[in-house]
Amino acid sequence: MADGDPKLPLSDTEALTRIAAALERMSPAPLAAPDFDAAPAFVWHVGPERLVPVQSINRVDISLLIGVDRSRDTLLDNTRRFARGLPANNALLWGARGMGKSSLVKSVHAALNVDHPGLKLVELLREDLPTVGRLLAHLRTSEHRFILFCDDLSFSHDDQHYKSLKAVLDGGIEGRPDNVVFYATSNRRHLMPRDMIENERSSAINPSEAVEEKVSLSDRFGLWLGFHPCSQDDYLAMIEGYCTAYGVQVDPEELRAEAIEWQATRGARSGRVAWQFFTDLAGRHGVAI
Repeated sequence: MADGDPKLPLSDTEALTRIAAALERMSPAPLAAPDFDAAPAFVWHVGPERLVPVQSINRVDISLLIGVDRSRDTLLDNTRRFARGLPANNALLWGARGMGKSSLVKSVHAALNVDHPGLKLVELLREDLPTVGRLLAHLRTSEHRFILFCDDLSFSHDDQHYKSLKAVLDGGIEGRPDNVVFYATSNRRHLMPRDMIENERSSAINPSEAVEEKVSLSDRFGLWLGFHPCSQDDYLAMIEGYCTAYGVQVDPEELRAEAIEWQATRGARSGRVAWQFFTDLAGRHGVAI
């Protein structure tokens, strides 16, 4: 038979070469480097993996965040040092729902981005954590500085995504890129339910080792910023601040009565509830926000 006849058996080398060529054809094209100067923020998407620019970020002015002064100042100082190329800590913002954890991250970025246009915000979804290594490799080569932001971060009993998080916090043998800092928000200080921690402790042969790996994740954040339910005075101050900022004029006593009734019907007070009330109020008064 002539050389190259398909009926002839392939050598091991030829077979491996063909397999490698087939895998190369099936693999996705390398991620093209985006123009990081084109937008202040980006969202990491998978399938295919890409960084999508965000021109207009959904956020409020940092001056409108009431009742979180200490957390605001701490995160602002940490981020300012990072933007200047100085050492900075990863930060975990944890605590009560609707108290402005994610709003603070976005507002701090906005406050510093004016003087530091090279500071970019990159949002990463919790379910996409397994791809974070490839994202970090891409960001590492850029001259820009990145706040890698993951909102509502938490893990369930059989969730293995927490292992990918270590790549962000520790970075393996390469270390975390100097131009990346990681900010996460969570309702849980230890990123997993308390009853789950207790269950693993009670049923494990070695209780301390059973949960140490997961619980220690929060210890890898240099900053812990706690957010607690707001007082009624803070709740009302938030609404008054929104009214002043957007030019909604309402009789103070009427505003107070309506705001208290609104939070009573929801059984909770928070920054989110305050904004929801203000959205309704602005709509009723014909004011665009």
